Amino acid sequence: MSTARVFVTGIGVTSPIGHDLATVTAALKSGRHGIVTMKEWDQIAGLGTRLAAVADAPISHYTRKQVRTMGRVAILATYATEQAVKDAGLAPEIVQSDATGLAYGSTHGSSASTEEFCRKVFERRGFQGIAASTYLKFMSNTTTVNLAQYFGIRGRVLSTCSACTSGSHAIGQGYETIKHGYHEVMLCGGAEEMHFSHAGIFDILYATSTLYNHRPDASPRPFDAARDGLVVGEGAGTLVLESEAHARRRGARVYGEVIGFGASCDGEHVTMPSIDGMASAMRKSLADAGVGPGEIDYINAHGTGTEAGDIAESHATLKVLGPDVPLSSTKGHTGHTLGACGALESAFCLSLMHEKFVPPTRNLEAVDPRCAPLNFVRGEAQAKAKMDVVMNNNFAFGGINTSLIFRKMT
Repeated sequence: MSTARVFVTGIGVTSPIGHDLATVTAALKSGRHGIVTMKEWDQIAGLGTRLAAVADAPISHYTRKQVRTMGRVAILATYATEQAVKDAGLAPEIVQSDATGLAYGSTHGSSASTEEFCRKVFERRGFQGIAASTYLKFMSNTTTVNLAQYFGIRGRVLSTCSACTSGSHAIGQGYETIKHGYHEVMLCGGAEEMHFSHAGIFDILYATSTLYNHRPDASPRPFDAARDGLVVGEGAGTLVLESEAHARRRGARVYGEVIGFGASCDGEHVTMPSIDGMASAMRKSLADAGVGPGEIDYINAHGTGTEAGDIAESHATLKVLGPDVPLSSTKGHTGHTLGACGALESAFCLSLMHEKFVPPTRNLEAVDPRCAPLNFVRGEAQAKAKMDVVMNNNFAFGGINTSLIFRKMT
């Protein structure tokens, strides 16, 4: 069975370090970050962390009618997807044709809308006064449902609700959908909104950064010996994927090609990562791409700044790719944007290939000796003449692992 090549022709982002690709790329190069202290969280009893990374997206222009079924997570997804569609130059007749589909995800729906719903129900002990659209804002597939309605999608709609691999899973499923001839265009990505409950969940798991509450510049610290946990973030990233034939027919500008996708499950533990499971996803993406470990020019690591996660990921990476490939985590810049991270970090990778540099892992001063000996990029961004093939890895609760490989178009 013949397969189609899959090109990336549009990118849209909103993140703690910017709301367009040029701005976020400049931030990755200069070291500018989006970590802040959330003073309003002082009112949340039992919450240890005060750090977050907020995306102050320019979304006030949407009308009440346009967002009546959207919580913040869906609005952020809409903003990023509008950017991507415009960037790709997709006409409405293409977006709304049967040849175009959608794959999108988030960790869950709008947490702010869930909170509002629960407060009304439990305070009033009933459902009086609750709008009919409320559930649509916090259901698990709210991003796909609202994006499909907003853009008039007629093709298949895939909702990828797989925690921190939601965005990367969406891109992988979109890639496979086009590769095997089911659609010619896919809008793919992930989103997350900021809410104190996200921080609280990881707090309960002893996974958030608390030692640097009044020093937001100093955390998170992926792979660093002095790291103490992750910093939750928010944002959205969208990629427009097209078959080679469709992109060439309309003379589209191409950022790069998706050449590999690997996914696996540890099948062992809900929260404890597995070196073998992570390694399996990387091997599968290499096999799908038809490239060897020595052909990877840069790895964008998941690197959240948690103790177990960073150690396991480093050893899995060494096992598959060896010690020489430059590697960094951009979560030191953006925080952990959960369901959005796989899409945002894929967008970063595509831009880095064209700009020919690799960003450092912010705050990585002394590598934890328990981590594998890898080529960690530290300090300043590094120019790199060859940035032709890059890998983006993401991992999630439930032992869910993804690995994407992109190739630069020459």
